Amino acid sequence: MSVQVENLEHNMAKLTVTVDGDRFEKACNDAYMRQRKSISVPGFRKGKVPRALAERMYGENIFFEDGADILLKEVYPEAYDESGLEIVSQPKIDIVQIEKGKEFIFTAEVAVKPEVKLGKYVGVTVTKIDTSVSDDEINEEIDRQRNQNARTVSVDRAIEDKDTADINFEGFKDGAPFEGGKGENYKLVIGSHSFIDTFEEQLIGKKAGEDVDINVTFPEKYQEASLAGQPVMFKVHINEVLGKELPEFDADFVQDVSEFETVDDFKNDVKEKLQKNKEEGAKHTKEDEAIAKIIDDSDMDIPEAMITTQEDRMISEMDGNMRQQGLSFQQYLQFTGMTMEQLREQIKPDATKRIQQSLVLEAIAKAEKIEASDEEIEAEIQKVADQYGMKIEDLKKNVTDDEKKSISEDLKYNKAVDFVMENIKERAKAKKKATKKDAE
Repeated sequence: MSVQVENLEHNMAKLTVTVDGDRFEKACNDAYMRQRKSISVPGFRKGKVPRALAERMYGENIFFEDGADILLKEVYPEAYDESGLEIVSQPKIDIVQIEKGKEFIFTAEVAVKPEVKLGKYVGVTVTKIDTSVSDDEINEEIDRQRNQNARTVSVDRAIEDKDTADINFEGFKDGAPFEGGKGENYKLVIGSHSFIDTFEEQLIGKKAGEDVDINVTFPEKYQEASLAGQPVMFKVHINEVLGKELPEFDADFVQDVSEFETVDDFKNDVKEKLQKNKEEGAKHTKEDEAIAKIIDDSDMDIPEAMITTQEDRMISEMDGNMRQQGLSFQQYLQFTGMTMEQLREQIKPDATKRIQQSLVLEAIAKAEKIEASDEEIEAEIQKVADQYGMKIEDLKKNVTDDEKKSISEDLKYNKAVDFVMENIKERAKAKKKATKKDAE
């Protein structure tokens, strides 16, 4: 096998790979062996048709496609290694020559990791963030917890935002009821936007016992094609209006929802937790600002294929998360009304940002000779073992070299972030310039 590398524009490269004809012949024979049980020729039992006869009956290229697939899976990783390139995308394969008794030749167009010309990364200026906690914020958190512990009770008044309406409903299109448009004793939270269009808003101000005609229009990309973009009318009967009854904020409430005995102790705990959350949030915000400024001040030419590969990874993560929730990815697209192309367009900025951050942090780690020690890698594996209640010796047996490399890279990136943040300069937000209108 031989590999020729041609460098293209924008950090793309083309590998031209030539494979000996005997190796392609072997792959075609492997394809025949896999398929022979399904090959049918009069006078022969399935699984007993000679390869030469199958090729004479169906054409000598009958096994070329599957043979090429088998060979590419074997050869491309070898070509990757031989090229000496740091490839960061899936290959775009093009078969150049595929003939019996001749060399098998293909090209693979790939993205190569871009070089980063770092700008300023020491002494980056970030905005100072106030992490003090006000009395209003403490009271808001207490009210949130009161809401979480509120009782839902029947109320004798008109529906308001955030109320729950117990309703019977039936939908009609052009005067006829449509399938799936009927429900009884449905508890609809007003403001949840779980119903289409302005359905919920049209219930505000109505009372229990009333009948209401609600006119709405289904979204243009609604999953049921016969209703997509169509105006419909729902006949709604309001059975009951349910509101929240908040508990009093007193010692009894504190003792019910926490380990504290007094209101003051509970308030102090709320303040401490809010303070910690604010400080953690401020830390991440300043990190994001610092890295974003370094990216803006640096130069890198990211190939489109690299971004596409990152999008693929993100979509795969989303697919896994959806499946854990019992939802297929196709269902997710239907419910959100998006096509795969629209989803890719939506996540592209985030995919690009992830790549930029990774490249910049890698460049900083290289510039500052930042490494991850064996002890640090071991400590990370120990964390995972503790998380799953395993012995580290058992876990280490299943940790591959690639996974160790990934742990090492993550540690280096985190240490690079720490280096940047140890050297930042903080400044207060710039004051808004007074205008003539302000003076007036």
